Amino acid sequence: MANTLPGASTNRRNFLGLVGLGAASLASGGMLSGCSKEPGTSGSATNAEQAAGLVPKFKDSTLVQPDVKGVRPMADGYIKYPTSLADAVSEKAITSGKPVTASTPWWGPAPPTANKLVEAVSADMGGTIQFSIQDGNTYGDKLNTMLGARDVPELTCIPGWEVDKLARFSEGVHAIFEDLTPHLSGDKVSAYPLLAGLDSVAWQESVWGGKLMGVPFPVDAPFPSVLFYRKDVADERGIAAPTTLDELYEFGKKFTNADKGEWAFGDIWLEVQQICGAGGSENGWLKSPDGKVVHRMELPEYKQAVEFMAKLYAEKLVHPDIASSKGGDVTTLFKGGKIFMYATGGGSWKETWRPAVQTNPKFNMQAVKVFGAEQGKAPVRWKARSAIIWTFIKKDLGQERTQELLRVLNYTAAPFGTKEWELQNYGAEGTHFKRDANGTPVTNDLWVKEFANQYIFLGGRPPVVVGGPDIPTYANDFVTWGNDATQYLEKNPWEGIKVETPSSQAALAKPTEDKITDVLRGRTPLSEYDKIVSDWRAAGGDAARDFYAKVLADNGR
Repeated sequence: MANTLPGASTNRRNFLGLVGLGAASLASGGMLSGCSKEPGTSGSATNAEQAAGLVPKFKDSTLVQPDVKGVRPMADGYIKYPTSLADAVSEKAITSGKPVTASTPWWGPAPPTANKLVEAVSADMGGTIQFSIQDGNTYGDKLNTMLGARDVPELTCIPGWEVDKLARFSEGVHAIFEDLTPHLSGDKVSAYPLLAGLDSVAWQESVWGGKLMGVPFPVDAPFPSVLFYRKDVADERGIAAPTTLDELYEFGKKFTNADKGEWAFGDIWLEVQQICGAGGSENGWLKSPDGKVVHRMELPEYKQAVEFMAKLYAEKLVHPDIASSKGGDVTTLFKGGKIFMYATGGGSWKETWRPAVQTNPKFNMQAVKVFGAEQGKAPVRWKARSAIIWTFIKKDLGQERTQELLRVLNYTAAPFGTKEWELQNYGAEGTHFKRDANGTPVTNDLWVKEFANQYIFLGGRPPVVVGGPDIPTYANDFVTWGNDATQYLEKNPWEGIKVETPSSQAALAKPTEDKITDVLRGRTPLSEYDKIVSDWRAAGGDAARDFYAKVLADNGR
């Protein structure tokens, strides 16, 4: 098995697949996050804008000029692999001789303990990192146990969607992890120059309670979801990509043929909401033109989206496996020509395209250019967090050890175009990969076995979109799509404020989402929709509105 760049078909195996983190945290429409928080938490808000003096002073660490320049916050794209690589770290990161303990998640088979990839990076770094690699699907449970017992390794990786669910995290983070403000704020970051290259907004999102507590991993693209379609099949059949809601419906009719085992759609619910103009990046909340705080469920645009999706399900234009309560493997269905359009995080684009093209060279997975419900009506694009994961350093290890661990995280922040980036992503040349005629790494079966995104999960790096010879248009396709979509990004009034929703209101999320799903799939009549919203408001939705409005007022917005 050969892979020219990190990525495999296992769910979320490639960390870059988590570019679409927002799709994970907003998968059901983003009612209220954190439904598993400990009962009784009253909610909190940390204004990261007030912490401007706490975050590192930014210094661009980009070493290789991009082939496709991204319109921020979209990352830059690289079509060609650099012909020469830079040494980003001149001194060994680990000098004490003491192994570093670390915990990271992984959504694939556990790599072997005896691991040549880890050995190669360790040799370059100057010391060993002893990874405790946990099943990503149950990582939140593991974190709850670790944090509850205050038994954490020296470096703990915590994804943002798990932070949202950890009980009293905004309080516990200070009891368990080291305050990094004295080490990294302002010009102090100069001791760790590659950390200075991480996005400033992502650093702001790493502030809890007026202290810089974690090292962020910035996203490559700010979009919670992307609408993908099989352009190769569409072109063969002479069917154009949709540009309105009506055309999306017609796309569904043309591609669905149950007798042939073909259905147009997987799950496109996230996209339909945005196409209809239902905003609400902040867990579904937004500020209306008249200044009132409202939830997207209360908008006519959201109701339009509900009615449209219910129509797709009623007319059986969605694959029956997706429509059923058991769900289905949407990626396999898409690659196998059973469905022709679905929505997911942008990072899974390469993850899905790369293995598919190895067996079907004509396979062409493309993002549908962003469009509104009608011609001339602008869509809304939700904006995900700038940081999607954090690494925390265990408290009270002493200044020397803390500085050593920061040197490790400085090493993992090496940008694209460096030997350190290549080593962490591909392993050792001749052992885990060889180069093709253009100098691009082509990985082998040992890489597949030993690579678990250990170092990529461990620390942040400057955002980047990297293609490869097997999907040569990918970087240009993604960045070009993202540059266009950026113009529709919703302005979030709470941006820069870390909001932790009160648990009594967050607990409403799952049951309300389930009720909406029942409406979409025809198990509950559309006529019940208004009552569902009314019940949600009475059970805590209105209280949540007051909470979010107070957060804005307290921050002068």
